[in-house]
Amino acid sequence: MRIIIDGMGGDLAPLEPLRGAAEAVRELGVEMIVTGGEAKLRACAGENGIPLDGITFVDAPRVIPMEAEPTSLLKEYSDCSMAVGMKMAADGEGDAFVSAGSTGALLVGATFLVKRIKGVKRPAIGTMIPAQGGRFYLLCDAGANHDCRPEMLTQFAVMGSAYYEKIIGTERPRVGLINIGAEETKGTELQVAALPLLKNLPGIHFIGNVEARDLPLGGCDVAVCDGFIGNIVLKLTEGMGKFIGGAVKEVLMQNLKTKLGALLIASEFGAFKKTLDYKETGGAPILGVTRPVIKAHGSSDARAFKNAIRQAKSCVERDVSGAIEAGVARQKAAARENV
Repeated sequence: MRIIIDGMGGDLAPLEPLRGAAEAVRELGVEMIVTGGEAKLRACAGENGIPLDGITFVDAPRVIPMEAEPTSLLKEYSDCSMAVGMKMAADGEGDAFVSAGSTGALLVGATFLVKRIKGVKRPAIGTMIPAQGGRFYLLCDAGANHDCRPEMLTQFAVMGSAYYEKIIGTERPRVGLINIGAEETKGTELQVAALPLLKNLPGIHFIGNVEARDLPLGGCDVAVCDGFIGNIVLKLTEGMGKFIGGAVKEVLMQNLKTKLGALLIASEFGAFKKTLDYKETGGAPILGVTRPVIKAHGSSDARAFKNAIRQAKSCVERDVSGAIEAGVARQKAAARENV
C-alpha cells in the first residue's frame, strides 16, 4: 500500500512529516510517497538521521500559505506539495493522502482534484471524539460546511455511519442529530426539517435529537450537524480537555500527600490523558471523496503523522469510500421510490 503525505504541510514540516513517514514504513508496513521540495526534504532527512527505506520523494517546489485563498490551490499553487499529492492520489499513484496543511485548501483539493463520490453533495469532516466508557463518537460535519440544507445532513449521517461501522466495527451505529432539546419540534428550521428526513433514511439507525451535554456521555455513535455547530462542539471539547487535564494535575501536585497519590495512579492517569490526545487519533477524514484524504492537526509531530497514516491505511483496507458510495446509492434509490 502506498500512502502519500504532504511533506511541507503543518507547523513542524518538513521534519515531523518525514519522521512520521519513516515510523509508518517501519511499524505499519506501508510505502510512503512524500511531496515537497526534494532537495530540502533530503537535506532534512540527512541532517536528522531519518532512514529513507520505503520512502519516495516527488518534487513539488511550492507550499500553499495558510492565509492563501483555498481555491488558489487549483491554479496559482497547482504545483504546491498539497496539490501535487492530491493529483497523484486521484490518478491512482497512491492509495490515500495525508496533510497537516490548510484545511480550506485541503477541502478544495479533495472536492475538485480527488473528486466527490457520485451522488455526494458536499464532503464533510468527520472527527472522532472520546466519550464515557472508553468509547468514541464521530462528529460530522466538524467544520467543512457552515451553511447546510436538510438533505446535506442526511448525507452526513450516511457517510458518518459508514465510516464508524467500518473503522470502529459497530454494526448500525446510533446516529443522533445535535439539537437544543430531544423534542422533535426543537431547533432551527434546519434541524426541524432534517429530522423527518433522517428518520426515513434506509439502513441508518437514527435515534433522534441529541443534546450536546449527552455527547461525551455516549448519547450516540455518530453526531450529525452543520459545520458551524460542529466546529464549535469540537473546539469547546478541545478546550475543556485541556482545562480538565490541567485542573487534575494541579490537584495532584498540591502537596506531598497528593503527589504520593499521583504516583499510585500515574499509569491510569496517563491512559486517561492519552484518550484526550489528538496525536493518538492522528487526524480527521474528509468523507465523501473517492480516495481517503486525512487532515492532520496543524501542530502534528511524528507520532501524530504516523497515526494519521495508520488511519489512512485503515480507510483503504476497509474500503470506507466504497461503503459510503453504497450508502449514498441506497439513499438515492429510496428517494426515487418515494417520489
